[in-house]
Amino acid sequence: MRGFFIGRFQPYHLGHHEIVREIINEVDELIIGIGSAQESHTLENPFTAGERILMVSKALDEIDPELRKRVYIIPLEDIYRNALWVSHVVSMVPPFDVVFSNNPLVVRLFKEAGFEVRKTKLYNREFLQGREIRKMMIEGDSWEKYVPKSVAKVIKEVGGVERIREIAKNDRIAER
Repeated sequence: MRGFFIGRFQPYHLGHHEIVREIINEVDELIIGIGSAQESHTLENPFTAGERILMVSKALDEIDPELRKRVYIIPLEDIYRNALWVSHVVSMVPPFDVVFSNNPLVVRLFKEAGFEVRKTKLYNREFLQGREIRKMMIEGDSWEKYVPKSVAKVIKEVGGVERIREIAKNDRIAER
């Protein structure tokens, strides 16, 4: 059985990490969709699709280096038409049997298209949200403990914290 899990992974954090650990025990292969792949360099989507693929790949190695043989990581651009979105996803990824998501819109769209959808556990949602981790980066708080070590290393290598702080500064100036 092949599963599908989609997220923006801005950044990939320990909540995602635990979900992947869970899912991989339920399926033979897993497709991880990198959502909003066309977006980068904004407060909501600061990292490029390539950077997010690197984050997920390195994080999978932390779980088990052999795991990548069972996981496909595929960037998916938005099409801004919910009625066609599932068809778009299906056309861009290998066939899959089950979708894993807690996003109400994703759940609804895939169910309407006839897919089995399974919800996942939510882990420490107070802190394990991309928005909260990005806020910590902007404010100079300790964010590294909320992402796998390999992801923190990727973020540092690409200058992610500096990028987010610069974008936030520019956005604040633009709001005046």
